[in-house]
Amino acid sequence: MSPETVVLKLGGSVVTEKDRPETVDTAALQRAVAAVAESDAALVVVHGGGSFGHHHADEHGVSTTTGTRDPEGALAIHDAMVELNRAVVEALQAAGVAALPVQPLSAAARDEGGALSLATEPVERLLDEGFVPVLHGDVIAHEGEGVTVLSGDELVVALAPAVDADRVGLCSTVPGVLDDAGSVVDRVDAFADVADAVGDSDATDVTGGMAGKVRALLALGVPAQIFGPDALGAFLAGEAPGTTIAGGPE
Repeated sequence: MSPETVVLKLGGSVVTEKDRPETVDTAALQRAVAAVAESDAALVVVHGGGSFGHHHADEHGVSTTTGTRDPEGALAIHDAMVELNRAVVEALQAAGVAALPVQPLSAAARDEGGALSLATEPVERLLDEGFVPVLHGDVIAHEGEGVTVLSGDELVVALAPAVDADRVGLCSTVPGVLDDAGSVVDRVDAFADVADAVGDSDATDVTGGMAGKVRALLALGVPAQIFGPDALGAFLAGEAPGTTIAGGPE
């Protein structure tokens, strides 16, 4: 029996100290890596920008919709993400995970309307050959805008159908989508269910915070979970911790 295919996103705030520019949260990264190393699934890992990409994107005024034609600014954002990606890949390899980096700058683009195209064949082939592709938020060419930010959440939505994912998980610093009382919402079937409760990230985030995550996962037709770092092992073991987004099990 073939292992299930899982697309896992590690939020930038999970692997970095998000309020300190370009600082890896080494202890948190090691805990996440240890959980990944125990998994038998065929994994695609995506990580966010945290204090690396978001810091530079904010400095240069770049978001998923507002671009720049400044090559130095674009390179600063990209280089920061590559630096974080190397730290994640090296930590995974040190734990025995066959991780290899995939850089979206060379594989993705947006048209004038903002629609994303992503060359997924390299990811599919790496997965077929037993590797764990590790992608990251990045800057990509955007018709009429220069370059804009491609978020990790967008990557998850593009990759899940391409690799025929059985499940999708977004590991965030909160235990799930929270309602107005601060309790975890068990299931979200439409954005209106939580529109009043979800808001912007506490730290600099140019990709939409929790609202962006919910909107992205609602576009999928496979089981999807949002959960906290303490539940990563449970998710990878096949459980459904945190909040189930529409498309997941009842």
